[in-house]
Amino acid sequence: MSATLKDQMSMIVYAPAFAVNDGRPLAVVHGMERAVPGLCIGLMISDEGQLIALQDRDALVVRESKRGEFPTLRSIDDNLRVRIMGWGKPAGISPGGRAQFEFHVSVPLSADGIAAAAALLEAVAEEARAFWGLVTPFSAGVDIARQTKNLPDKREPPPRGLPVIKSPDALRSPEIPHRLGWLNYWSDAGARTIGFPDPVRDAELLSRARRTATGGWVVRLTEAPLDLDNPSHLDALKGAYARFPEIGGRSTR
Repeated sequence: MSATLKDQMSMIVYAPAFAVNDGRPLAVVHGMERAVPGLCIGLMISDEGQLIALQDRDALVVRESKRGEFPTLRSIDDNLRVRIMGWGKPAGISPGGRAQFEFHVSVPLSADGIAAAAALLEAVAEEARAFWGLVTPFSAGVDIARQTKNLPDKREPPPRGLPVIKSPDALRSPEIPHRLGWLNYWSDAGARTIGFPDPVRDAELLSRARRTATGGWVVRLTEAPLDLDNPSHLDALKGAYARFPEIGGRSTR
């Protein structure tokens, strides 16, 4: 695993597909900058990996979004390198047969990045009117990604005793989160679908959760970024899966 990836947190936010003249892509960029004082997303990363200073970033985002696309952008601050990109996901491979757009954000696993992560997740998810989203350190995300059973004949069990979760296209609704992360965004509809919150059973999670303006939730699974080599963190992840069997399509109802 490269040092670059090991020192990053990955954010993915799942939102409805873009509509004609959709204002959400630009709202996402503006929301990120409002969420973190001093953050300026003013660079584009070319297909060749070159950084390009943008004279009119907003016009670029609007132009690309009209084509159903999103440019690869980066903050200008080398001390808090935040990168955002995105792409559409067709209905045929999306939960409930409803096309989606995925926003992918990279945040450094540093003191500043950790401090900003929850606010960035909330900003992207709320402005995108997302179904759900999550932030996870890259190292933990590798094991979590291996929970998905994409092929019927896949026999290798998930690592660390984590439960098997269904492929996203097997989920009955896009509001159902596919998996858990360190920080979790659940829309109001998504939270109701998985049965969150229960004042008694979710007392500990509620102590690390906050309600958003649209009625969604940002839920922190552990105080520190998720580290699956830490037994208490692994227990917290397994416990959350046990509490919410709808996540990953594991419910037998």
